[in-house]
Amino acid sequence: MEETKEIIVQPVNKEKVRQLVRVAIILGIVTGLEFLVAFTLHSGPLKTSIFVAMTIIKAFYIVGEFMHLRHEVKMLIWSILLPMMFVVWLLITLIYEGGSILQVR
Repeated sequence: MEETKEIIVQPVNKEKVRQLVRVAIILGIVTGLEFLVAFTLHSGPLKTSIFVAMTIIKAFYIVGEFMHLRHEVKMLIWSILLPMMFVVWLLITLIYEGGSILQVR
């Protein structure tokens, strides 16, 4: 008795390919803007704030598309988004308070 194994090739899902290309273009644009900011602005709180904002935007697209979180239940999304907002708040507070320590001395 001889078994034959057939490989069935599925047609390409063009909508998924378009979505991935769109996310790749958005990530490329944001990365390009990060390079532009890195080489044009002087160091300071504005530059740091821009980098943090762009990093959050990139993280949103990466987690949403490549980890498929965008298609999950809203409570699961909030369980990840809410702690992230507290971490960003903590970073902003530490940067602000870290600068004021020099004024106390």
